[in-house]
Amino acid sequence: MRIARLLTLSAVTFATPAVTAPPAKPSMTKPAETTSPEKTPSSLEAETRAWHQKRVANLTAEDGWLSLVGLHWLEEGDNRLGSAEDNDFIFPAGTPAHIGTLTRKGTQVTFTLQPGVTVTRGGQPFSGGAVGTSESPADILGLGPLRFYLIPRGDKMGLRVKNPEAPARKQFHGIPTWPVSAAWRIEGRFEPAASPRKLAVPTVLGTVEDMNSPGTLVFQVNGQEYRLDPVLESDSGPFFVIFGDLTNRTESYGAGRFLYVDPPKDGRVVLDFNRAYNPPCAFSPYATCPLPPSRNRLKLSVEAGEKRYGDH
Repeated sequence: MRIARLLTLSAVTFATPAVTAPPAKPSMTKPAETTSPEKTPSSLEAETRAWHQKRVANLTAEDGWLSLVGLHWLEEGDNRLGSAEDNDFIFPAGTPAHIGTLTRKGTQVTFTLQPGVTVTRGGQPFSGGAVGTSESPADILGLGPLRFYLIPRGDKMGLRVKNPEAPARKQFHGIPTWPVSAAWRIEGRFEPAASPRKLAVPTVLGTVEDMNSPGTLVFQVNGQEYRLDPVLESDSGPFFVIFGDLTNRTESYGAGRFLYVDPPKDGRVVLDFNRAYNPPCAFSPYATCPLPPSRNRLKLSVEAGEKRYGDH
């Protein structure tokens, strides 16, 4: 679910807020420059811009989310692919009319190539056979500039296709954001779960994924308490927060945003909403994104971080 991959700082648009100013005094904690003296407004802005530059560089990389050009769901049995209309999966123009057949038997998939078609796997010549589903570089198939690989999603098995020449990548014009504000870098407390628990996370596919949740992040804005349940992508990594807020109706992506939060220190955490960012689905119809759990839909306008991209 980790999302980020990213261009140059000049491509990033730091927009002017169109609604109200951010909260002046988050009552539970003090702005970052007070709780952390070294984090002055200028350093916070510089660090946020540097972070956003890396995020945009990843997003616009040759294999980044903007390179997506297809997502096909395999049926049991044979699934033919190629650029001709008689295939089950239609590949971009310029690829062979008939590339081959992906045969699914439960969780196992094999690839049979058409004679004369040259494909690589993990950068090495591939003549056909079993195809892995780890999404690792070793399992990525190549055909000219195209890269495609299998993605298991619950009981579904998809084929994701990327092309560095994708129009979305070539026409990228930067992501508008709210101005960086120390008032939206909020210290909160962490309430650990009493025992291991799962958080039901819905997805754009209409499925629900149960993910490990370590507890609850509690913070205040203008005297009002709010709570967010993060999930874990690894045992040692940061907390991953999938949240929605009232700006989703107008200024930010309608299906919510993402935020990473460092693990707690002495029971305290910092939620830097200046780094709230859009999921891949905000840029491509071929991504499979998680949605905010119901308890993570804030009745609050978080006027920080990334705004809506284009007409998404």
